[in-house]
Amino acid sequence: MPPSTAPERRHQDPAFVRGVFDRIAQRYDLTNTLLCAGCDSLWRRRVAALVRSWQPCDLLDLATGSGVLAAAIQCRNPATTITGVDFSEPMLRQAWTQRGHRRLLVADALHLPLRDASFDVVTVAFGLRNMASWPAALAEMHRVLRPGGHLAVLDFSLPAGWLRGPYQFYLHRVLPRLAGMISREREGYEYLAESIESFPSGEAMKLLLSNSGFAQATARPMTAGIVSLYSADKS
Repeated sequence: MPPSTAPERRHQDPAFVRGVFDRIAQRYDLTNTLLCAGCDSLWRRRVAALVRSWQPCDLLDLATGSGVLAAAIQCRNPATTITGVDFSEPMLRQAWTQRGHRRLLVADALHLPLRDASFDVVTVAFGLRNMASWPAALAEMHRVLRPGGHLAVLDFSLPAGWLRGPYQFYLHRVLPRLAGMISREREGYEYLAESIESFPSGEAMKLLLSNSGFAQATARPMTAGIVSLYSADKS
């Protein structure tokens, strides 16, 4: 697929997104931690705690990247078998070498080479937003979940009220410059604001989950609403 010529669609262009992550793989974790002032570890712990309440045997972590969420989940859920999937091989190499993950698979989340109903839980952190089709990706997540299984989606959202304006200024004007200095990949972060602003959040995300066959969708805003944790069940 050729790169998109429309900047507002870069975040859902697989070639563009894969290229960005391939290039920043070795600096991805450091860049993210600095840009969000360490809040990312708090967000991952919230996901890990939610997963622990479900007590899964088998978990699929989509867009696992360098494996930071999978590691946090494994720490809180040592008996859970975790499989990590990402379409960026350099990112998975970081998960292998830096965190010791071994159950890793290079694959597109829209076409998972996995059996139906093979996982108790599916998690995806900051990845669904960049997938070429949100409904198609959610359909695959629904397919690989066992009946009664659970989905957890962690992603950026826009805060409400007075904070929205300053936050959007940070996204558009400050974050790309800082990220460019740290990761030497400014273009890769310029699209971040575009992707966050176009991504459904709150009630819109709950509706998307319901339309994708999930039940009991919930939304939990965190850190003044700049991040949200969504969960839903496969009935």
